Amino acid sequence: MDSHGSWETVNRALNRVSGPGKRGTEWTTYLCPVHEADGRRHRASLGVVYNLSRQRTVVRCFAGCSDVEVLARIGLRVRDLFDAPPEPRTGQRRSAPEPAVADRAILAAGLALSVHRKDVGPPIGRPRRMAAYVYRRPDGSAAGCVVRVRTLHRQGYVKSFYQRRLTENGWESGGFARLPFHLPEVIEAVAEGRDIFVCEGEADVLTATRAGLTATCNAGGASGWYREHAEWLRGARRVWVVADRDAPGYRHAARVAESLVDVVAQVRVVQARDGKDLTDHCNAGHLVSELDPVPVLDAHFRGE
Repeated sequence: MDSHGSWETVNRALNRVSGPGKRGTEWTTYLCPVHEADGRRHRASLGVVYNLSRQRTVVRCFAGCSDVEVLARIGLRVRDLFDAPPEPRTGQRRSAPEPAVADRAILAAGLALSVHRKDVGPPIGRPRRMAAYVYRRPDGSAAGCVVRVRTLHRQGYVKSFYQRRLTENGWESGGFARLPFHLPEVIEAVAEGRDIFVCEGEADVLTATRAGLTATCNAGGASGWYREHAEWLRGARRVWVVADRDAPGYRHAARVAESLVDVVAQVRVVQARDGKDLTDHCNAGHLVSELDPVPVLDAHFRGE
């Protein structure tokens, strides 16, 4: 791993800004240079891992800070996450890549391609634990949990998350297996041919559950969905991917839908009629059946 250029570049920059990382079985963890750079004690929430198949280094803040923000704080750019591609053969010309379907959808909806966090000033209160969402194995036993924390800053609140896993020695800090939220309910819905809703966060899943639906999400926010999650939905009759109405939300929805097109019968991509997410939609008095198709994305994954 240490011979890969992007891996060395990213870890060298993080060591310089955040101090030495802690090597785990999969991720090397650091203090996040965006939200954990105040000199106080924190549970490190920035993970770095090398993806050999894609020849790139993955940087993920499990509290939700974007890759772009993290890289900017350590003096790097997105291209620094990738190892140098092979040079084209003589006489060949590289064509400009087609814009990703998620970016085309973002532009079609009139949204910004990147989200800038509001400056809320320094923290003036202690972090408060607001909720804990338990992720379960197929047999219903607990595998891990996502803890939602809120911290008062001078000009508002900041929401953050961290993960814990259940071991033989009890609950410990750190990530857990890539299991969908409410997995036993998802397995039952697949077997019974019921629709399943994939949301971006646990709060929206609980909103859908209160409406009598089967819903799920992944731990780790908008960038945390993997094909391991999709495999648990294999054979489902129809899956509704509910996109948050912003650039990360559209990209998350596209990633989820792409992973599902070959494993479920039908994929739809929808969004709130009012507000940002499913909870906003329901709080505005709309029915779940009134979710709107996401321009470009819904048609793309329906094969139109």
